[in-house]
Amino acid sequence: MVDRKLKIVRVSTVPFFIVTQLSATIKALKDSGAGVTVISSDDDLGGELRELVGSDFIPVKMVREINPVQDLFSLILLVKIFRQGEFDIVHSTTPKAGLLCAIAGKIAGVKIRLHTYTGQPWVTMQGVKRHLLKFCDRVIGSLNTRCYTDSFSQQKFLVEQSVIKREKISVLGNGSFAGVDLRRFDATRFSESERSALKSELKINAESKVVIFVGRITKEKGVSELIEAFERLVIQGIDLHLLLVGPYEPDGAAIIDNISNGSVKNRIKNVGFSNIPEKYMAVSDVLCLPSYREGFGTVVIEAAAMGLPTVGTSIYGLSDAVVDGETGLLVPVGDSDSLAASIRSLVTDEVLLKNMSNSARERAQTKFDSKLYSSLLIAEYTGLVKKS
Repeated sequence: MVDRKLKIVRVSTVPFFIVTQLSATIKALKDSGAGVTVISSDDDLGGELRELVGSDFIPVKMVREINPVQDLFSLILLVKIFRQGEFDIVHSTTPKAGLLCAIAGKIAGVKIRLHTYTGQPWVTMQGVKRHLLKFCDRVIGSLNTRCYTDSFSQQKFLVEQSVIKREKISVLGNGSFAGVDLRRFDATRFSESERSALKSELKINAESKVVIFVGRITKEKGVSELIEAFERLVIQGIDLHLLLVGPYEPDGAAIIDNISNGSVKNRIKNVGFSNIPEKYMAVSDVLCLPSYREGFGTVVIEAAAMGLPTVGTSIYGLSDAVVDGETGLLVPVGDSDSLAASIRSLVTDEVLLKNMSNSARERAQTKFDSKLYSSLLIAEYTGLVKKS
């Protein structure tokens, strides 16, 4: 058990990250006896975050883009909160929260300052902005007492890019940000009649194959290539539907709006953000995540737990989440031809689809159970406090 006097604060730029990925971890920490406070901006998901942690939620506005005035205000407020809270551990995630917490935690004198890297936005950027954001990641690595990544390939990348020293960064367990809640992501929760009803509601024929995308609808998630690949398969006569589950960003909305083929557009179902993506995974056959960058790709193991193999891109992060040729297929970034071919190979070969489905589910259940991750994190926190 964790010492009941242990006080932890988890910080994210926006509630989305905490609500969708940290719920099981926060519950496990509280059940162990630790006091857990959550700091984040108060946006549309602020209500759900309050339901999760109640009065232990402290709203602090943090903007994703560079904003010197707002960032300074947020920094001052965080220093004040950290001093008053007398926290043993400050643990941040997401880039802006990571930078602000690294500085504020150092100023406030918090002994244990942690950050988890979950992907680098600057990887797909050029010029001054790339150098600036990379420098911010270096500041995070320098000012924190320890850092983590959610994948071994990302850890290797950050060390090779001289963002952080090898001895200061590690991966818990087999990777991922917080594992997967196997009680929640369990296909047996959904009866055949419930699946049939949802397919009918979505106007998808019972025998049609379904490819699902879960995440932000934006260009850097490979949505352009996904739409190109999907259009090609539909034109070839494959009985296929595409579910898009996630919030739209402006460039993503433009990609969907520009689809000119009416028969293709009718087979794309726009669900929007859902806090129960597993419901839509239950009526799907394959997850597609053709991202340009990912720290790990938590949705991959969530889908895997539901019995869905993944077609993704061969990038750091996803190369940890997907075992190529076993739990899914990896293709080059930006290659819609290879993407279409891989999706086709799965949705037209029942034996291959079943084998990869079983392998994906078994790997998720044995290596990425959120209970395992939570126990590793509690042990990590306890060990760090004892050493401090």
